[in-house]
Amino acid sequence: MKEEKLKAKEAVVSEIKEKIERAQSIVFLNYRGLNVEEATELRNKFRDAEVEYKVYKNTMMRLAFKELGYDGLDEILKGPSAIAMGMADPASAAKIATEYAKDHAELEIKSGIVDGKILSIPEVDALAKLPSKEVLIAQVLGGLNAPIQGLANVLNGTIRSLAIVLNAIGEKKSEEAA
Repeated sequence: MKEEKLKAKEAVVSEIKEKIERAQSIVFLNYRGLNVEEATELRNKFRDAEVEYKVYKNTMMRLAFKELGYDGLDEILKGPSAIAMGMADPASAAKIATEYAKDHAELEIKSGIVDGKILSIPEVDALAKLPSKEVLIAQVLGGLNAPIQGLANVLNGTIRSLAIVLNAIGEKKSEEAA
C-alpha cells in the first residue's frame, strides 16, 4: 500500500517536471476566494490560449522544481497554489492571469518563471504587457518591409521618369519627321 502511494507521488512529480520543461513561462497563483464559476471561467481562458492551468499539492511542486534545479520557491509555494504554464506564447499565462486579477481581486499572482529565472510580481506584470508573439512578428516584418517599399517607390519613380522622357523624345522625333 505504501509503495503504491509512493509510485503515485513519483508519477505526479514526474508529470509536473515534464510540463515545467515544456513550458515557455510559468505563473504561480493563489486562487483562494474564486468561486466555481470564476475558476471555470479562468480555466477556459487559459485553455483557449494554450496555457495549462493545474492545482497540485505544494509538496509535489516543490519536489519537481527542486529536481529541476530551482531554489527559492518555498515561500511562493505556501498556501493554496495553482500553476499556469504558457506552452505556446511566453507572455500568455501572465497576460491572462493579470487581466483576470484586475476584475477578480481574490486571484493573487505570486510569482513567475521565464527562461529559468524566477520573476517578481512587477516582472510578471511587465511580461503581461508585452505584445503577443504574432504582433511582434508583424512589427518586425513591417519594419523590414518599409525599406523595401521605399526602394520600390524610388525605382518606380525612376522608371516613370524614364518613360516620360522617352515618350517626349519619341513625340519630338515624330514631329520632326512630319
